Amino acid sequence: MDIDSGLPIGQEKARTVQKMFDQIAPRYDFVNRVMTFRLDVRWRKKTVKALLLPPASTVVDLACGTGDFCCELEKAGINPLGFDFSIGMLHASRSTSPLAQADVLQLPIQNGVIDGATCGFALRNLTELPAFFQEVSRVLKKGGRIGFLDVAEPENRFLNWGHHLYFDRIVPKVGALFSDKSAYSYLPKSFSYLPPYQEITEMLENAGFKNVKRQLFAPGSVQLFSGEKR
Repeated sequence: MDIDSGLPIGQEKARTVQKMFDQIAPRYDFVNRVMTFRLDVRWRKKTVKALLLPPASTVVDLACGTGDFCCELEKAGINPLGFDFSIGMLHASRSTSPLAQADVLQLPIQNGVIDGATCGFALRNLTELPAFFQEVSRVLKKGGRIGFLDVAEPENRFLNWGHHLYFDRIVPKVGALFSDKSAYSYLPKSFSYLPPYQEITEMLENAGFKNVKRQLFAPGSVQLFSGEKR
């Protein structure tokens, strides 16, 4: 993993990410829909389906933002609990589920009481991925399910070129038009925080998950990691 030299790390990264999401919270959902052509809605629906959890299950949505995942979980009859570092994002939430400000590396939850966990496009914004996966494993019951969405690089060379053209050049302009230029210049660069998928899979297995699978969503720019606690 080669992190962009201009990106913050450690506690500086945590402060930067928290401040950035507080600033862009009011227009966050709208800009997401525009940038993804509403495909983000479909990706979350597929993630909820991949959890394979029955109605009335309890699922924690981590780095829940404005509650998009919570809303999809509610529609599936699942009981979500949302946690996010950014109070601005929580204030902009549309979800009616319980939401709380918390560090997802230190959840205010007892051991082994949760049925599942989701996380949407936030893995690269966390300061310690292995610690995050260990914390998720701690709060899940045996057999608890995970569904973690994040960006990916298309393996096809032509699609990869188009992906970078769009996210590196166009996304910052869209963000500047509707929200905050610096934030939407940072977000494409933040992909460099994300380890290769093989390393993420290994981290999840080391944290106590089995049957870990990676699924790519067209055109290969989004990936879903699913699995269950051993």
